[in-house]
Amino acid sequence: MGLVYARSYKTEKGTMVACCDKELLGKIFREGKLKLSLQTNFYGNATVDLLEALVLLDGAEILNLVGENIVRAAIERGLVHPHAVISIAGVPHVQVMKL
Repeated sequence: MGLVYARSYKTEKGTMVACCDKELLGKIFREGKLKLSLQTNFYGNATVDLLEALVLLDGAEILNLVGENIVRAAIERGLVHPHAVISIAGVPHVQVMKL
């Protein structure tokens, strides 16, 4: 089980949870015109294990996930469709709005 940074936000459309794999925080990935900047002001500064992150994701309406561990776990949990995942410089990223 890996660790991820996770942060919850209240939005007008419901709760958003942003998670990224621990080893990715603070890095910037670029591919073509796409840029993925993984900063603590968005993903938070507290780590949780994958199971705890999945509980947060279960209760959220909006998901923003980056990294192989958290994206794979969300797919296995049925929260993310595999075809919704994009890759930026080899790093899996997905955004989901549950409606």
